[in-house]
Amino acid sequence: MERELRVRPIKDGTVIDHVKAGQALNVLRILGIKPGSKEIVSIVMNVPSKKMGKKDIVKVENRELREEEVAQISLISPEATINIIRNYEVVEKYKVTPPEYVIGMLKCPNVNCISNTSEPVESKFMVTRENGIKLRCYYCERVLSENIADHLL
Repeated sequence: MERELRVRPIKDGTVIDHVKAGQALNVLRILGIKPGSKEIVSIVMNVPSKKMGKKDIVKVENRELREEEVAQISLISPEATINIIRNYEVVEKYKVTPPEYVIGMLKCPNVNCISNTSEPVESKFMVTRENGIKLRCYYCERVLSENIADHLL
């Protein structure tokens, strides 16, 4: 007889499903949830998924995500889905969609880029979805396609 441990349903909040395996802790970082935070959070990592092979799931009680948070999640996990829960029911479900541009969300990996100098210039990246997410710096044209979470501000 196979036993399974299940995470309990949440009454109100957000479930971020289909997160790329290994990215759940980066999702928490995007949401500003740190050790000692008051939020009630459930994380399931590396669970089997027919669609993805393995996936992570993040549940955050009593919180709905801001647009900027969803945009950042879309950069590190473009297959993620957002489920808004109210009174134990899914009232809204949608796939994340990477924006065309991201401004002020990432640090350019090029140390000589104008966005990394003392000039008052916010970073700006063009987003493409060719074989995964690729970000091209608007100023120096450096391409960022791996370890995107390491460059989040």
